[in-house]
Amino acid sequence: MIDHTGVNVSDYGRSKAFYTAALGAIGIKLIMEFPASVTGSVDVAGFGPPGKPEFWLSNGTPNQPPLHVAFRVDTRAEVDAFYKAAMAAGGRDNGAPGIRAHYHPDYYGAFVLDPDGHNIEAVCHKPG
Repeated sequence: MIDHTGVNVSDYGRSKAFYTAALGAIGIKLIMEFPASVTGSVDVAGFGPPGKPEFWLSNGTPNQPPLHVAFRVDTRAEVDAFYKAAMAAGGRDNGAPGIRAHYHPDYYGAFVLDPDGHNIEAVCHKPG
């Protein structure tokens, strides 16, 4: 399946702060970062579990259309924590935490737009 993915962002510092807060609430940490002087072109930041960056930010022209990225979590409380942290970090509401029964009866998710309009989601597929 997918090994890693990422988004291009217009303001690297602002987006790094947003994702550090939002993803930190669900246990995903900033674990690797390289400045443009190392990559040869742009600043990049990798988020994930220890030792494995799976989601990358790259400074540059934001993806158009904006992307949708969903992070699977183990509990509904984590979905709630993600939403709260993302909103506090400057995210815009795109769907408060709740059941999305049209996907399946236990689909509990929250959607937030990042500073560039990417639709970022936390989802739990387990019963309440």
